[in-house]
Amino acid sequence: MRNSLNQSQYSQLNLLDQALVDKAVAMTDTAYAPYSGFLVGAAVQLNNGVVLGGCNQENASYPLCMCGERVALYNAAANYPHQSVVSLAIVARNPRKKLTQPVSPCGACRQVIAEYESRYGSDIRIILKGETDDVIIFDTIKELLPYGFDSTFL
Repeated sequence: MRNSLNQSQYSQLNLLDQALVDKAVAMTDTAYAPYSGFLVGAAVQLNNGVVLGGCNQENASYPLCMCGERVALYNAAANYPHQSVVSLAIVARNPRKKLTQPVSPCGACRQVIAEYESRYGSDIRIILKGETDDVIIFDTIKELLPYGFDSTFL
């Protein structure tokens, strides 16, 4: 499998990618994270050009928390079920300490992203950003989850 890890700077992104990252950054402002203080915003761009956001939602019963990436993907699927996801931007910030590098999605989110790639038969480009201008771009979740579980096992 080729590794298309692409480290870059926010200023080097094209305008569409910058707008997607900006939406994810804005979504961190609406994250509900009173327990961890770890704020995650995500934004998806659909193949019809629509951009939707999501943010993490914590709960006093920790297993019921939901990551921002999944909120954004489920938002897209609920509102535009026939539109594939082209790109996903994920941004994290922590008021307690500056995140000096991009944060990758957790294992559960990686699996959900893989399901959406399988569902629509197309790769999802993933843009990660922390609190600096550094970004990391992956062309597909397969680079973050090379041996993912999918429907071929069922």
